[in-house]
Amino acid sequence: MFPEYRDLITRLKSEDAHFVRLFDEHNELDQRIKNLEARIELGTAAEIDALKKEKLNLKDQLHEILKEAAA
Repeated sequence: MFPEYRDLITRLKSEDAHFVRLFDEHNELDQRIKNLEARIELGTAAEIDALKKEKLNLKDQLHEILKEAAA
């Protein structure tokens, strides 16, 4: 996710607790979605769609933080 910001992500993960929380939550959702899609965990298509929307919202928030920090 956001390879163009790799160095900035590393820096923010050591300096910004809010960024870390959002980043970790995004990764946890990503793994949960993968598990649901692989049928490792049980879930409905509606649940998967809701999780994907939540993950996208987190990604948008992370991107905004990255853009502001890069400016």
